[in-house]
Parts: sequence; C-alpha cells; structure tokens
Amino acid sequence: MPKVEQPNLFGATVLSPSLPTDYEPVRPAYFQMSRVFLTKGSVATPERRRFVERICRRYPEAPVEEHLDTPHNRIELGERDPLSLHRRGKQTLVFGELKAAVRFSQERGNACPNYWHFSPYGFCPYGCRYCYLAGTPGVRFSPSVKIYVNLPEMLAEIDRIARRQETPTAFYLGKLQDSLALDPLTAYSTVLVPFFAEHPWARLTLLTKSAHVDRLLDLEHRGHTTLSWSVNPPEVSAMFEENVPSVDERLEAMRLVAERGYPVRAIMMPIIPIDGWEEAYTAFTDRLLQTVAIQRLTLGCICIYRSARDLMERKLGMRNVVSEHIDTTSLKAGDGRTRYSRDLRHKVYSLIIESARRLRPDLEIALCLEEQALWESTGLVASIGRCNCRL
Repeated sequence: MPKVEQPNLFGATVLSPSLPTDYEPVRPAYFQMSRVFLTKGSVATPERRRFVERICRRYPEAPVEEHLDTPHNRIELGERDPLSLHRRGKQTLVFGELKAAVRFSQERGNACPNYWHFSPYGFCPYGCRYCYLAGTPGVRFSPSVKIYVNLPEMLAEIDRIARRQETPTAFYLGKLQDSLALDPLTAYSTVLVPFFAEHPWARLTLLTKSAHVDRLLDLEHRGHTTLSWSVNPPEVSAMFEENVPSVDERLEAMRLVAERGYPVRAIMMPIIPIDGWEEAYTAFTDRLLQTVAIQRLTLGCICIYRSARDLMERKLGMRNVVSEHIDTTSLKAGDGRTRYSRDLRHKVYSLIIESARRLRPDLEIALCLEEQALWESTGLVASIGRCNCRL
C-alpha cells in the first residue's frame, strides 16, 4: 500500500509508494523458471534486497548469479540461435532497474492516439507463437523475463507527469509485458491499485492474458484501475498460444474482477483468419459479451516487424495461416509493420463489429494500430482515441 502523507504547500497530497513487504510470493502458473540473474541496481538498497531474496526463496532449485555491474539487458544467456535464445529467455528471471520506465508512445503512420505507458516488468513467460514483443529491439537480443525493482521511482514519475496534466490521464501497463503474469511473485498490484485509487489524476490500465487476479479482488480501486484481457476464440488460442491460460480461465478472471466493480475491457488481437474463422469469431464474440459486461472492445489484426515475423516463422514454418494472409504487394505500411490486405482486415472487423452490435448496440468498439482508412471503412472514425490503452 502507498503511504499517504499530509498535503504539501500547494495543497496536493503526496503519495509515497514502496515495494511490497507484507506478503508471501506464490509461484505463478505458466512460468517454468530455471535460473535467476541479479543485475545492476537489483539489490542496491536493503528494501530491494529483501524483496528479491523473498522471491528467490520460492525457487530453491534455481541457481542465482550476481552480475551487479551489468545492466539487465546485457546478460548473456549462452545461446546464439534466435529460437533457442528465445526459449532459454522464457525460463530465465532477471532482476534489475529500468531508468526510463515511464514513456509516451510515439506511433507514426497509423491512427494510434499515443499514450503514456510504464514497465515494472519486461517481456513475459507465455509462449504465443505470433508474439510481436519477441522482435522488438529491447527483447530480441535479451529475451529474458524481467522484474524491475524501482517501482516506487516509477510511480513518483507517474505522479509528477499526471499532476502536470491536471486531467485524468491513463498510464498503460502491458505494451512491453504482461501486466499480471508475475503478480503472484511480486504482489505489485497491491501497490499499483491503491496508488492509482488515491491519485487525483493518474489512472491505470492493465493488459493481460493472465488469470492471476486473486490479489486484486479485495483492493480498493475506486474505478481508477481498468483491467483489459487479450482474448481470441478457443480454436485460435489452441493453435497459436502455448503455455498460456486458457480462454475459459481468462473469461472467469474477467468475470471475477467485474463483480468487484473494476472497469473491464477486451482486446481481440491478433485476429487470425483460420479455416472457419467467420463462425469461430461470431460465436466467440457472442460468448464474450454474454459472459462479461465489458465496457470496451478493441480489435486488431497482425501488425508485425520483420524480426518478429522471422521468429514466428521459425516456430510455425514458412507456410502458416498468418504469413499466408500477409499482404505482399505492399510489404510495409506507414509505420513499418506488415499486415493483412485492407480488404481482409475490413471484412474481419466488420463481421465482429456486426456480431457485437447485435448484442450490445451501445458497446464502445475501436481498432488497434490501424490506418485511418480502416477506421473510416468500418464506421468507427468517431472512436479514434477511445481505444484500449486510453481512457
């Protein structure tokens, strides 16, 4: 919980968060961790050392190596083949600090409205075969699962930014990681949710595929924390999402937090046109909306950089349903990513929008990382800026 101090000279309440202390780490599902690295800054204070040691004790079989002069992104994992490196990284936990953890996105060449995001974690233990994170520069050469211990400093920076805005401002956790996959180990949610609940301007949005919501259920959130789940029909998840909570588990987690009053959203991305995709996505859209009273649905197709596509094709083979639908006539859109053809994207989005509108005519629907032309052709142009990562 954040400590709440007296108002300062300017009348603003000062929030002083700390790392979680009074809790027992739990080994999270879907993380088969085999070794630990302590890097620069990870145990630089007694508070950080106690936090790190508490988590390490949950894995007595995993060797711990100290590299206290090495930054978190310079750890050698002992693999040269990209796919072997990727797999080794998924079983490696690195503790460190991330100095520039609070950032404003700088998307160009699409209609993304840009947003504030922050990173108390890096990467993710899940095994989605289409993973776009795997090809980003920050992950490609150092694909380990990371816990950054300078959470209090991140929240202090969020506080400064939000007070300058003087308007409710979303801070998104999920752009470069899964927001809840490691929460059983860190209990970061027990600091984050109360911090944002108390803050006059800052609001939190969490994106996850996790079902680890136990720590959230009894927290006072005041509606300042929004939970968003990445979902796809079970048929798609079974084909492309390895070592990931099932769709049933995710829907149950969504239902539980919605019962506790949290605003809940869903994002279907990447939509993948498998055989029979029309029936699969229509049925799943109906099931989603009948199971959880989501406030917003965001849709997105594959949008992938070359390095991430190379790794995806190492996992799936060159001839796979994703690659076969990528538009090869114009290899890059304005933002440098490859996508399906505009005609296919329009068809996919229109079908899901129509399915959703039948059940929830008033549901907010938006697109993710899409071109202006697709917002216009699907009739959603008025919703630009009302997508998953924004208030």
